[in-house]
Amino acid sequence: MMLYQSSLALAVLLPAVACGTLGGLWWCGAQIPERAIARFAYVTYILMFAAVLVTWFGYAFVAHHPVTVPIGMWYHTRDFHFEMKLHADGISLPFLGMTALLVGVISAFSERYMHRDSGFVRFYFLLHLFAFGCMLLFSAGTFDLLAAGWELLGLTSVLLIAFFQHRSDPVNASLRVFATYRITDIGLLTALATMHHAVHSTEFEQVMPGGIAAVSGPQATVVLLLLMFAACGKSAQLPFSGWLPRAMEGPTPTSAIFYGALSVHAGVYLILRVFPLIEASVIARGVIVAIGALTAIYGTVVGRAASDVKSSIAHASMAQLGLMFIELGFGWTTLALWHACGHAAVRTLEFLRAPSALRDTSHIHSGAMGQLDATGRQYEKVLPTGVRTTLYRLAVERCYVDSVIDRFVHRPFLWLIATIVRIDHTLIGDPRDSTG
Repeated sequence: MMLYQSSLALAVLLPAVACGTLGGLWWCGAQIPERAIARFAYVTYILMFAAVLVTWFGYAFVAHHPVTVPIGMWYHTRDFHFEMKLHADGISLPFLGMTALLVGVISAFSERYMHRDSGFVRFYFLLHLFAFGCMLLFSAGTFDLLAAGWELLGLTSVLLIAFFQHRSDPVNASLRVFATYRITDIGLLTALATMHHAVHSTEFEQVMPGGIAAVSGPQATVVLLLLMFAACGKSAQLPFSGWLPRAMEGPTPTSAIFYGALSVHAGVYLILRVFPLIEASVIARGVIVAIGALTAIYGTVVGRAASDVKSSIAHASMAQLGLMFIELGFGWTTLALWHACGHAAVRTLEFLRAPSALRDTSHIHSGAMGQLDATGRQYEKVLPTGVRTTLYRLAVERCYVDSVIDRFVHRPFLWLIATIVRIDHTLIGDPRDSTG
């Protein structure tokens, strides 16, 4: 059993070590050749994938129960304790394997895609940090540790969307994503506080039904709704879907690994993780199905009117994530799990192929491979002209969801932040006025 615990710990620590090593050399001003950075990434993710396979073998064929690695107590008081431990089971292991495999593919693709870019080292540093956040999120044994990985995903998302910081559009898009993440992450943090207050624990085995400190009754429904609020933000579900097309401002490899493969599926993973609680709540299941259905319809309609390939793929991903939410609401957890894995692989390849899609389309239309008919033509034949025109206008304006969120969510949030800053400056003074 010690072997499989060690392999799980190694799989989580490898990207952290790679991130720290590369970051340290970068901070010291070392001139690192691109080939050396890429080879270092290859070795890291090959070893990481091998460690995940060893852990999976131990779980499936030897231990027959979750592989747990206790790390220790992060913080402890009389009433609250924050324990840190890793946990690998049938839910987390597919996501861990998918992370190691797909991040490795992206790192190999990026060697040429980012060649001679001034931010080459910064890109790989953030990619390693992202991989560490994913491994921490998917292997966490407590919701506190899960929240740490969740926040690392959000941080690296914002920094990589604004990777080309010399242009205003990527910076503005990253600020939009940051605001959405901050607003919806309130749900996750409030759910953690509720768990600590109600049962003094956030360990999976204790909080889930059957545990010694299981959340139950109205508190369970409150926790579930808060977690679903956070999951909607990370997985781009309505009404927090507007950030996903804007996130395409980052480099294509980050669009593939974040918004096609891993980051957008974090919300699905969170719902899978707390599904034993959801089974006991009819309200929660109904909310999940409703949100998923609305998002699937919205993503399909708006994606058909998208004017660029990456936005079209982003809305297609949004629609598929909505279907996963529907599957979870109906209790089809195994289908949702493998749907997420398959969708991640397909979307990664689609995003990586996006830069050459127009050239390939031109060849297809020229008759070299035969012409492919666009999907959805049957709706144009069935729906009246007026309905089609209305749907097109709604799709172009993204059903005005972004306008509503800007007016009633983002603007009040930014106003609140600005008010807090003004009060802070009034009480303690503006640090920019200091002459010291």
